[in-house]
Amino acid sequence: MRKLSEYVPEDFEPEIYREWLNEAAFVADNQSDKPKFSMVIPPPNVTGKLHMGHALNCTLQDVLARWKRLQGYEVLWLPGTDHAGIATQNVVERQLDSEGTGREELGRKQFLRRVWDWKKEYGDRIVHQLKALGVSCDWSRERFTLDEGLSRAVTEVFVNLYEDGYIYQGDYIVNWCPRCQTALSDVEVEHKSLDGAWYHIRYPFLSREGYLEVATTRPETMLGDTAVAFHPRDERYQELEGEILSLPLVGREIPVIADNRVDPEFGSGLVKVTPAHDELDFRIGSDHDLPMINLLNRDGTYNQNAGEEYAGLDRSQVRQRVLEDLREQGYLREVEDYQHEVGHCYRCETTIEPYLSKQWFVAMKELAAPAIKAVKNNDVKFHPEHWETTYFEWMENIRDWCISRQIWWGHRIPVWYGPDDKPFVAHDQQTAAAMAEEEYGRVVKLRQEEDVLDTWFSSALWPFSTLGWPEKNDDLEQFYPTDVLSTGFDIIYFWVARMIIMGYYCLDEKPFEDIYIHALIRTEDGQKMSKSLGNAIDPLDIIEEFGCDPLRFTLCALAAQGRDIKLSVDRIKGFRNFANKIWNAAKYLQFALDDQNPEFIYQPIELEDCGRLERWLLSRFKDSVDKITTELENYNFDLYAKHIYQFFWHEYCDWYIEFSKVRLRHCSETEKQHVLRILFRILMETLQILYPVMPHITEKIHRAVSEEQGNLVDRGWPCPPDSWNDPQTENLVEALQEIIRAGRHLKKEFNLQGTKGVKLLLELEDEELQEIFQFEPYITELAGVEQLTAPGSSDSLKDAAVEVLDFGTVYLPLSGLIEVDKEQARLSSEIEDRQARQSQLQGRLDNPQFCNNAPRKVVEQTREELAVVENEIARLEERIEFLEEF
Repeated sequence: MRKLSEYVPEDFEPEIYREWLNEAAFVADNQSDKPKFSMVIPPPNVTGKLHMGHALNCTLQDVLARWKRLQGYEVLWLPGTDHAGIATQNVVERQLDSEGTGREELGRKQFLRRVWDWKKEYGDRIVHQLKALGVSCDWSRERFTLDEGLSRAVTEVFVNLYEDGYIYQGDYIVNWCPRCQTALSDVEVEHKSLDGAWYHIRYPFLSREGYLEVATTRPETMLGDTAVAFHPRDERYQELEGEILSLPLVGREIPVIADNRVDPEFGSGLVKVTPAHDELDFRIGSDHDLPMINLLNRDGTYNQNAGEEYAGLDRSQVRQRVLEDLREQGYLREVEDYQHEVGHCYRCETTIEPYLSKQWFVAMKELAAPAIKAVKNNDVKFHPEHWETTYFEWMENIRDWCISRQIWWGHRIPVWYGPDDKPFVAHDQQTAAAMAEEEYGRVVKLRQEEDVLDTWFSSALWPFSTLGWPEKNDDLEQFYPTDVLSTGFDIIYFWVARMIIMGYYCLDEKPFEDIYIHALIRTEDGQKMSKSLGNAIDPLDIIEEFGCDPLRFTLCALAAQGRDIKLSVDRIKGFRNFANKIWNAAKYLQFALDDQNPEFIYQPIELEDCGRLERWLLSRFKDSVDKITTELENYNFDLYAKHIYQFFWHEYCDWYIEFSKVRLRHCSETEKQHVLRILFRILMETLQILYPVMPHITEKIHRAVSEEQGNLVDRGWPCPPDSWNDPQTENLVEALQEIIRAGRHLKKEFNLQGTKGVKLLLELEDEELQEIFQFEPYITELAGVEQLTAPGSSDSLKDAAVEVLDFGTVYLPLSGLIEVDKEQARLSSEIEDRQARQSQLQGRLDNPQFCNNAPRKVVEQTREELAVVENEIARLEERIEFLEEF
């Protein structure tokens, strides 16, 4: 037995983790005949730094992985990182900018070499930080979305989708980021509510007097208008269909058209149609064969199509110039304040522009059908279930996925173009060249598509590409489909849905069975944590200050399904105290065993050798393990932590350890061995159920206290026998605890110090509890009294303090223990103190300025404190009344 000193996590957590890695403790065996359990980690971006969201999700996944290993499963938890196309390219471009150069100056080849250099230097940072959290991933199988195997899978899927008719290229309105100079899918656009305006513009008729008034929030795009539209049933404008208008500032002749996609109830019922710069307008323009005039350059400046006056100006400058010109020429009738939703790039927060360009798309509707069916049939299940609604809302209204990105860092699209721009889609250039030679009858020079694939394309293949698909191998056969995906609600669209779609398309199988959607971590007062707001808690700082295990337990304990987590450093401090309690319990056991490892503590527990208190502990442990197992099966991580905390702190430590201190002084040597065996066995098995969430401290204690070989995980998950259930004994010991609590409370109420002359009288209404008097040594010592008896004929109960319990009444005779005058004076003084506080609190609540301006939480806390103070005053006044009759 290795003696434990003080609990200092940094002294052993990193060392234990290194030992696990050296022992290959997390490496999965694809030849194992054990039942399998597998997960893939949501790959963090190589640009990332560990934040509380990572810490929460990885802690919960680690709980599952370690729990399943304890249960005897062959567990693969596969880690990796995402190349994060736009984000990583932005980081490196900023570096180049600080050096006075850019990617265009370097050229594609040198730029990509620079990004790979950056990845080599910084890309593993997030992995090292995950290891600091203690995650039990199989690092021997770590993957990267741009590694050779995953790149092959990406190419295979692209070619297959193209050959099956799902991938196509076309001119379409896309979400364009002028800063990143790339298209974004709909789910990569974040909408923010901004103050804007409706600009009411007059469009004059070409051949007669008068005008039509059209309102827009984007007046600069009018330079690309090719029609004005109304709803066919709008009687106000029916006779104007076919009329020609003169486009202000430009003079272009544009028609008035009717289209049933126009909302006649909104505004004037007229809309300007700008097919190259609005998605709805694009569809209207396509159906009416309208010209599509692209006004934008890739960087957000306006091109020659806008006219000489505006060409080369940034879009914000064009808006200002257009408004000035409209106002000067009398076309701007009114400007009306208006708040509207504006799309921004999810990476750089630049306002996006609807932009007409040639892009590659995946036709999604048919592909989505099996994925919709899988969730409806419960083949794939969301936890909490209500997230299915979010999933179905998107899937049942799914739109084609724009998968091309105009950047360099990523999977280059496997398309090569011939001399006439005919595309050849192939696994490699050699195959494309052979296809082209067959097409043209000669060898021709090909150029590869410049664009790369959306980062989420490779991420969609993550559950099976990481296992070696499209190759058939033992990993894929053994560990696919995976069992659980744990992730955030914000990427149900980006990632979860697409993984299910691709799982069915590529393997005709779901990629996972359960999807656990974890909560969002907020500050203590419910605000979103943000580095920019300065309110984020850095998990690495927390680990350094409090240790890894207390942070993990805190996150687990707060992870209630369907409810955001309100995190504070004080909560983490509280669970640091819990870790210290575990440590001290182990130290007590070592002390009780005199730092020895006698053979008898390893012997089986025999119920007939156990006293009532031992049977109570075994029964409570059995109940706790059953509840804990059920909660983990249902992903109720918070309740798992709650039951562990309740059992270990309040039942094992607060009660059984205290009972054992008394029992070990009053029992035979044989009984002493039984007590120590129970103390040891239940501590060890509690460490096993704590291990998934607090692996380091439990491993350390296991190695210090037990002589058994192997790691803690080798001991398995506790399965207490049904024979340990003992409701009758639980009722008896609960009554014992109530009596002890009553004695402590009565002593405290009358400020009684010491035990001399203090006795409790117990009047039982339940005859089945008569056995309770056999526990007098425990009651006297733990309640701090001299004696426990039933009331006798000589006992006067008139001067006794009383505590009424469900099964009887506890009396504490006060005669000779207190001086009434002094006690009344003490109580009166306490009442005065509380009345002063009552007046102070009531004054705050009577002040409208406080109630209206103070944070709601502060006002509620003030009301709650006032209620507590008022209850204390009433209780003290009752005590004075009691003493007046003494």
